[in-house]
Amino acid sequence: MDGVNQTDTPPVLVTGATGRIGRVVIDRLLDAGVPVRALTHRSEAAGTLPPEVEVFTGDLTVPESLDPALDGAGAVFLVWTAPPQTAEAVVGRLAAHVRRIVFLSSPHRTPHPFFQQPNPMAALHADIERLIAATGVESAVIRPGMLASNALAWWAPAIRAGEAVRWPYGAAETAPVDDRDVAAVAARTLYEDGHAGADYVLTGPESLTQAAQVDVIGDALGRRIAFEEMTPDEFRSLSEGTAPSFVVDMLLAAWNAAVGQPAYVTSTVADVLGTAPRTLHQWAADHATAFTEGSQP
Repeated sequence: MDGVNQTDTPPVLVTGATGRIGRVVIDRLLDAGVPVRALTHRSEAAGTLPPEVEVFTGDLTVPESLDPALDGAGAVFLVWTAPPQTAEAVVGRLAAHVRRIVFLSSPHRTPHPFFQQPNPMAALHADIERLIAATGVESAVIRPGMLASNALAWWAPAIRAGEAVRWPYGAAETAPVDDRDVAAVAARTLYEDGHAGADYVLTGPESLTQAAQVDVIGDALGRRIAFEEMTPDEFRSLSEGTAPSFVVDMLLAAWNAAVGQPAYVTSTVADVLGTAPRTLHQWAADHATAFTEGSQP
């Protein structure tokens, strides 16, 4: 990857800095020689970040708390992790300070049934996109599909325990994208020119049923993992208390809509990075220890 001249490059502010995507965006920016600021909700989270990162505490629900982190910044990676009430004020503050906003959104505009089910989060994302566009600031939107890392929360506990993976809609097809590829594309849009107005839908390279995805993980681990179909009602009962009901309903509707047709697959990762997106097998092999007995998610 080509680096940049750090002496004349203003820092990039990364919100959601300790999250799955934001944390890797920081690494990719540092790899490119870009100065990085991280916004964290709690100062103790800073211990997980590289020492060269300048850490600021701030809260998206208190827009004025962002000002110190924004002062002198050139671009911001926006991951919305708060209720919607302060979105307009936050976006206005970002636009007043930086010349570029890259927003981590979702593929709610994608013409595929999997992404067209009622989804409150998608509605929030669409509102924030409109707010950003209305400011006139240079911007780009990153839209990852299903993340490969979801398997850590969904299937790893059963796999670590040596049990069958029980899951609904095993025939539903998705194209899991590696978090590292999403972060790499986001980083490029933050420090490279030529991405103004970009609307990047990011997927993995292949459409796989959920049952086949479990097989791929088993292959990467060198053992067979049984898959057993679960009913939607069972999934709702087991998810109670661990996920909001609207998220559970959204997932079930999306998987139901995805049965019987290939997943939506794009070439965007390769187009932006110049390298093929990682396969699910590569992701699983690189995260094999997370699926072994005694490991933690």
